[in-house]
Amino acid sequence: MPAASSSAAATAGTSRGGGRVSAFTMRAVARMSRARWFIFLRRVYQYQNGPRSDLGSNPFNSSGWLALELGVIVAQMVITMGVVATSPKERPAWPLRLWVCAYNVGNVLSLPLLYWRHRHSSAAGRGDDPEMHGAGDALSSYLMNKARAFLELFFAMWFVMGNVWVFDSRLGSFHRAPRLYALCIGLLAWNAVVYSLPFLLFLLLCCFVPVVGYALGYNMNSASVGRGASDEQLDALPRWRFKEPDVPRDREKDDQECCICLAQYREKEEVRQLPCTHMFHLKCVDRWLRIISSCPLCKQELS
Repeated sequence: MPAASSSAAATAGTSRGGGRVSAFTMRAVARMSRARWFIFLRRVYQYQNGPRSDLGSNPFNSSGWLALELGVIVAQMVITMGVVATSPKERPAWPLRLWVCAYNVGNVLSLPLLYWRHRHSSAAGRGDDPEMHGAGDALSSYLMNKARAFLELFFAMWFVMGNVWVFDSRLGSFHRAPRLYALCIGLLAWNAVVYSLPFLLFLLLCCFVPVVGYALGYNMNSASVGRGASDEQLDALPRWRFKEPDVPRDREKDDQECCICLAQYREKEEVRQLPCTHMFHLKCVDRWLRIISSCPLCKQELS
């Protein structure tokens, strides 16, 4: 009898422990589905694979992403110039200094493109129509897009060339230029991560997340049972197409951009207002409300 009671207690403890782990995992997955970084990754994937005319502004042209790109470019330029300046006596078998200098030139040419993307996204956020500014802006946009495509092609070809020069095992000359080789290996590894991001994003959003959600019984695309708003509740909320006078520029930033996707409202985009008077993009807030029926900002529940 004591053995049976202890076995039953152990089984009950195991089940309670498993329940706690399952509940913790469910909360973690639900919190992740509402995190801004996860929403941003979904916007990126949808922008790259869906009808872009229905997805608003390019997420890669947001101010936060552009600032991150600028920081990475400046950091690469500083590091490469520092390593080249401190290794004048190194004699690599391949012209690695030429590879590093050409890579740095590409980074310098990326700076005006970064500034143009910032101006382009700012104009789009204000609802400006590029066609209203004449043929000059259209020509500059065409040239900038061509320059961007050329730079992307250059970095791809230079990435292949760098792999050939750095990993040529016939000469075994790593000991002749350790700093330059370490710098090139670091730059090549960074570019390999950047080029693999679309594949990693596909694995995360199309393989890993759906499998975890299915195992837990949680649908990130629609709702968690019992917490999301119904279709009737969504239909009862007011919706309209955004116009610039709807939001005066002297109001708070929360009223000028959707706090879910962090993109500013544009002309003729569908928006929805909640009972707390907070406004969001229609698609963004509908997805949110199907997961949890409360305002993303003030947490007020729907009636």
